[in-house]
Amino acid sequence: MPKVRQDAWSHEDDLLLAETVLRHIREGSTQLRAFDEVGDLLNRTSAACGFRWNAEVRQKYEQAVELAKKQRKEKKRNEAKQQVEYPQPSRSVPEEKEVAEHHAYTYTEPLEQAIPGPRKDDLNLTDVIRFLDTLQKETSASGPVQQQLNQLEAQNEELMERNNQLSRQLESMSEDYQALIQIMDRARKMVLFDEQDATFKPQFRMEKNGNLENVAR
Repeated sequence: MPKVRQDAWSHEDDLLLAETVLRHIREGSTQLRAFDEVGDLLNRTSAACGFRWNAEVRQKYEQAVELAKKQRKEKKRNEAKQQVEYPQPSRSVPEEKEVAEHHAYTYTEPLEQAIPGPRKDDLNLTDVIRFLDTLQKETSASGPVQQQLNQLEAQNEELMERNNQLSRQLESMSEDYQALIQIMDRARKMVLFDEQDATFKPQFRMEKNGNLENVAR
């Protein structure tokens, strides 16, 4: 059956592609073989599977890919140790064929186990990022309010200083006014005294002996 071009990829298709690629990485195989296997299962070309993996799926499973590579390295180290410690006897051709067929049609661990789930540190980091983002928005929103509050405080201090200056000026003017009242009162009394002196006309009378005598009022 010829393979046809299919543009639509379902979630199940992406999941199968990811599981297969991760399994091949863990087992030391190549991604090209994984693409061929998925293409046979989904009736797609190997190139289409490779494009889908690199363009859409891989970025969602970066941690799983790194974990699969570590498992592959660990597996190779363990196999090397076992070969040094316990030399393996040669297998017969039918047995090797049976094992190869078994690996070809048997999935290893599920994808949920291969893909590390969210750790507490990741969740805490997400909470911290969310908190900082919220704090930044609140700080930006309260900026104009804080600026207006600072302006009002400055105006209040300026008005209080102005009020103190006016109070001191009023006190000084009150003292000057009292002094002016006293001066005016003394001036009025002096004017009245001068008027009395000006209107006073002495009166005299003639005595029998011919002398003038000032007659007091």
